[in-house]
Amino acid sequence: MTEAPVRRRTRWLAATVHTVRSETSVARTIVLDVPGWPGHVAGQHVDVKLTAADGYSAQRSYSLAAPADGERIELTVQRVEDGEVSPYLVDEVLPTDQMEIRGPVGRWFTWHATEPGPVLLVAGGSGIVPLMAMVRARARAGSRAPFTLVYSTRGPSDVFYADDLAATDVDTTILYTRTAVGTRPAGRITAADLPEVTNARVYVCGPTGFVETVSDLLLARGHDAAHIRTERFGPTG
Repeated sequence: MTEAPVRRRTRWLAATVHTVRSETSVARTIVLDVPGWPGHVAGQHVDVKLTAADGYSAQRSYSLAAPADGERIELTVQRVEDGEVSPYLVDEVLPTDQMEIRGPVGRWFTWHATEPGPVLLVAGGSGIVPLMAMVRARARAGSRAPFTLVYSTRGPSDVFYADDLAATDVDTTILYTRTAVGTRPAGRITAADLPEVTNARVYVCGPTGFVETVSDLLLARGHDAAHIRTERFGPTG
């Protein structure tokens, strides 16, 4: 399968909800059919626009959760309290509902199956979404590139893609910040939680504080800043 080229932001496209599935109590994956979708690369995101009957519209950006599959895409959205868009997407949207999609967006934070070197993925909370797209793209392409994933989240009930992560051959470690599981005490990510991966390309995604902390830890461990790619998110407006 040939990956689509990374493209600049394009026009709005009509999208129809195909299916929805829960990931956690506050997050779910939305599968959309988007006629005219140009394709995308793992790690990119899209703009989503919702328009009310009175003409009022709101838009937000969400990471793509899976590699390109023709004109079908997947987004995983976590509810933001008092948000304009995420509560509708998580709690109300149903198959056959429509919205508008624009994208794909982003060039830097991407992984291509033609890249052979080792990869270290570090996710905080819903920052797992674009990294899961990379894990899935690797599997779909049959790539043998060594992948290591470190995923920090509150507790076992907050893990996105639990079944997929259990089934993957990616070297995966899940850290919990609020619930102690096993021998590791609950707490934020530390230097001891980051494995030694020589000459790795590193992708870090999560809240701003998490990304900054992990980046500092990686640099202190001797990782080349040129090989660390980051994407952060936070409240809108």
